[in-house]
Amino acid sequence: MPTVSIYDLEGQVAGELQLSDTVFGAPVNHALLHQAIVAFEANQRSGRADTKTRSEVRGGGRKPWRQKGTGRARAGTTRAPHWRHGGVVFGPHPRDYSLKFPRKMRRAALRQALSAKLASDELRVVTELMVPEIKTKHVLKALDTLGLGRNVLFITARPNENWKLASRNFAQVHTITTDNLNAYSLLRYHQIVLDAEAVARVEEVFGR
Repeated sequence: MPTVSIYDLEGQVAGELQLSDTVFGAPVNHALLHQAIVAFEANQRSGRADTKTRSEVRGGGRKPWRQKGTGRARAGTTRAPHWRHGGVVFGPHPRDYSLKFPRKMRRAALRQALSAKLASDELRVVTELMVPEIKTKHVLKALDTLGLGRNVLFITARPNENWKLASRNFAQVHTITTDNLNAYSLLRYHQIVLDAEAVARVEEVFGR
């Protein structure tokens, strides 16, 4: 079983924690993680992009000039694709980009992402995430004390609005609950920080 140190927000070691081999010691399958990322990004797409064909563009109902005798090429409408203000030939139209990603594969990818972060020394466990007041300076101090940089994902077992609001001034610092955990978010951020309660919750849900 992998063992990690638990830190408080002052950077002091508050104890040690044994992690589940099932969740934090899973062998990494890069193909599965790639699939998880592709599926996640595809499912975020709205698919609303739409262009008008020649039949949908307003106007162009009258033949611009007679068929023969003008010396110009014949034309039946000013909304043909090669005309300015004409329709678009192969433009996008609303479609569904979503991909199916089975629950077992989704959970396996999440376990592997956690294992990869732990193996790369990019996962920290803290006692709890608390700020005395909603001020950015408290989160900044915690980031510097723990040596985390500015690209961090904080994971809590339950909603932590004070911490979320205090850290919102950092563009690459994000806070989510274990209910919203996914492989994409874990791999996107350089550092992952879980509170002790979140570790227990993750092991309970994904260790089965």
